[in-house]
Amino acid sequence: MSCSGTPPSRSGPSRSLAPVHVLHDAPLAPLTTFRLGGPATRLVTATTDAEVIDAVREADDSGTPLLIIGGGSNLVIGDKGFDGTALRIATQGVALSGTTLELAAGEIWTDAVARTVEAGLAGIECLAGIPGSAGATPIQNVGAYGQEVSSTITEVTAYDRRAGETVTLTGEECAFSYRHSRFKADPERYVVLRVRFELEDAAGLSAPVRYAETARVLGVEPGDRVPLADARETVLRLRAGKGMVLDPEDHDTWSAGSFFTNPILGEERFAAFQARVREHLGADAVPPAYPAGEGLTKTSAAWLIDKAGFTKGYGTGPARISTKHTLALTNRGDATTEDLLALAREVVAGVRDVFGVTLVNEPVTVGVSL
Repeated sequence: MSCSGTPPSRSGPSRSLAPVHVLHDAPLAPLTTFRLGGPATRLVTATTDAEVIDAVREADDSGTPLLIIGGGSNLVIGDKGFDGTALRIATQGVALSGTTLELAAGEIWTDAVARTVEAGLAGIECLAGIPGSAGATPIQNVGAYGQEVSSTITEVTAYDRRAGETVTLTGEECAFSYRHSRFKADPERYVVLRVRFELEDAAGLSAPVRYAETARVLGVEPGDRVPLADARETVLRLRAGKGMVLDPEDHDTWSAGSFFTNPILGEERFAAFQARVREHLGADAVPPAYPAGEGLTKTSAAWLIDKAGFTKGYGTGPARISTKHTLALTNRGDATTEDLLALAREVVAGVRDVFGVTLVNEPVTVGVSL
C-alpha cells in the first residue's frame, strides 16, 4: 500500500504521537522488494489502527510529507530517499466468519490467501504468491490469473485524511477498474486500515478458472472448477517460473513484479497499433487482444516489450529485465533507483518507437518519475 503527499492542514491543535517504534534517517530500501531507495527523515512503525491514525494526524497537522509503506512490493523510492515521515503499517488481524474475511491492512497477503484455501473458501486462490500487504490490494485492485480483488471486496475501512475521520466504503464506492481504484485516484486522501471480502463456499472447489494458461496447466476448460489447493499450487508454480514469487536468493524476484500495466486502447488507437504491428512484424502478425469494455481492447505489455527487442535478461548494468519474464525489471544486487529508471525509460521509448504505444508504470514512484 502506498501513497504520499501532504494534504491541506486541518484546523485544530497538533497531536503528539503515541509511543510507537520510531527511527530517524532510516533506510527504506530493506522495506521494498526492489531493495532500492534512500532513507526517510523519520520512519514510524505502527502496529494498531490507532497508532496508524495518530501518526497520520501528526504528520498532517504539522504539514510533514507522509509516505505510507505496507509490504513495499509496489514502491520505487528515489536514491535521495524521502524527506518526511515514512509510516510502515504493520497491523495484524484476521477475522473469518462463515464466508466473510476481514484483514488488517498490515497482514501478509500470501498468508491470507493460504488461510482461505485451508478454510475451503474460493475467490482469491488465484491471487496466491502476490507479494505485499492486504491493505495494498484495494488500492491497485490487485489481480492475476483471471481474478481481481474487486470481485470479492465488499468493504474497505480507511482513515480519510481530508475529513479527519475513519470511514467505511462499499465495494461499489471504491470505484474499481483495471489496476485502479478510488484510493489510487486520490492517493493523498485515504489510508487503508482494514479490508473485508465475501468469499464462496463451493465445497472445496475453486472459483471458475478464467485464465487460459491456468486452465491448460490444470488440464481443464476455462470456466471449470478444480480443488482449491490445486488452483493455488498451480498459480504458485506459474508465478515462480516467471520470477514472481519472492526469493531472496533469486535476483529475478528483486522487483515489483509486473512493472508496466497492460495497455487498453480505443478503437482508433488499436487499429493504428495493429498497423504498426504488421509493419514491424509482417502482414500476418497478430498482437494479443482481449475485450476491455465497450470499444476498448487490452493488449499485452510483456508481448510489446519482447517484440520491441527487449528480451528476457536484457541489459548489461545492475538493473536488467528478468531472465524469466519480460514484464519484470530487476535489481541484480547493486543497482540504484536511477539505474532502474534508466532501464524503464529505455523500454518505454523503445516500445513507443516501434508500436506507438506508451507503457505506464504500475509501481508507485516516490521522489522520482519516468
